[in-house]
Amino acid sequence: MSTNQKLYIKKNSRIHSSGLFAKFNISSGTRIIEYRGLKITKAQSDKIADVHIEANKKAKTVGSVYIFTLNQKYDINGKVSWNLAKYINHSCDPNCETDIIKGRIWISAIKDIKKGEELSYDYGYDMYSFDDHPCRCGSKNCIGYIVRSNLRWRLKKKLMEKRK
Repeated sequence: MSTNQKLYIKKNSRIHSSGLFAKFNISSGTRIIEYRGLKITKAQSDKIADVHIEANKKAKTVGSVYIFTLNQKYDINGKVSWNLAKYINHSCDPNCETDIIKGRIWISAIKDIKKGEELSYDYGYDMYSFDDHPCRCGSKNCIGYIVRSNLRWRLKKKLMEKRK
């Protein structure tokens, strides 16, 4: 396989709308795709996210906010046509992770991924407005919301207290 050959293909996803799927078997540690887009300030990022979240609420849909934290000053707005990485869905049991290397965001395999398997990573959201981010990954440790792994226990506890 040449280094220019894409390791993924975009298809319909059972998790959410579209997703990226392994076109070939991918070994753990392989750098798969760069998350690309427009470099924006945190203030621009907040405005864009608010607009998308409100639009989603009005349309009674979820998703389509493709803002990725780059560093303390900047984010990447990945809602551009040339960013296929935006189609990688969240999973509470992901097979990929993200790394920021020299100002670029890379998605790499953290497990061996079989041909046809959907690529996923933990979006790493905090608990702020968790109810705006339902999760449909279907993994056994999913709690129904997209919240980073080290906070899921806290959210689970909060949800249990609400039920009482």
